Amino acid sequence: MHSGKLTVVGAGPGDLDLITLKGIKALQSADVVLFDALVDSGLLEYASKAEHIFVGKRKGCYHYQQEQINDLIIERAFQGSHVVRLKGGDPFVFGRGAEEMEYAAKHGVEVAVVPGISSSVSVPASQNIPVTKRGAAESFWVITGTTKEHKLSNDVALAAKSNATVVILMGMSKLGEIMNLFKKEGKQDTPVAIIQNGTTENEKVGIGTVASIEHKAKEQQLANPAIIIIGEVVNHRQNILDIQKEYQTRGKELLEKV
Repeated sequence: MHSGKLTVVGAGPGDLDLITLKGIKALQSADVVLFDALVDSGLLEYASKAEHIFVGKRKGCYHYQQEQINDLIIERAFQGSHVVRLKGGDPFVFGRGAEEMEYAAKHGVEVAVVPGISSSVSVPASQNIPVTKRGAAESFWVITGTTKEHKLSNDVALAAKSNATVVILMGMSKLGEIMNLFKKEGKQDTPVAIIQNGTTENEKVGIGTVASIEHKAKEQQLANPAIIIIGEVVNHRQNILDIQKEYQTRGKELLEKV
């Protein structure tokens, strides 16, 4: 084994406070941090003594191709550095953390992973949308909207046939195609939420149905990075708002009587 090390760290969904303590400790011990576009740069303050290298992509513009990232990991690890690969969400949920670990291990580099809070469940939760709820959803699918061939995953059509909550990442460019699959299953009235930049100060939320969400998305100019949630659980968000409003109204009425 070489003296260097690779630790793949999940940064969480966007909110700085949603990285794990173990992730912070990994950053504090890093010599080099390779970070993605969806990572808040504020997290780099935990790695103040490390070299910071941006290796993400923005709007299709790649600063490094995946092969170059792999080579960079090996190069720095061979120099004896602790390389932290900081990735948004959880590195094993539609990230390429597993591939990078395999590549490093094949070159004799010690590897480790620090799981992150996945945006697939935490972003809906931040808007009071549970992915499962008794009586509404017994299971949930998490599907990539775009495969490596840049096509819509066949799993979306399968998910549309189920009663499960369907969470789709990286799917905004194929929103119409996705909704058409659900329409074919007679689910025009199924609730849909789109959450852009979830858990951050730039968060935007669009709520509609399978039939109306495309219009809502255009109206509110929703785009990637966003998560699409399809299922009855979306209604929980409004239920909570209604309950809170009712109690606030009751509270005011009681105070007026005092």
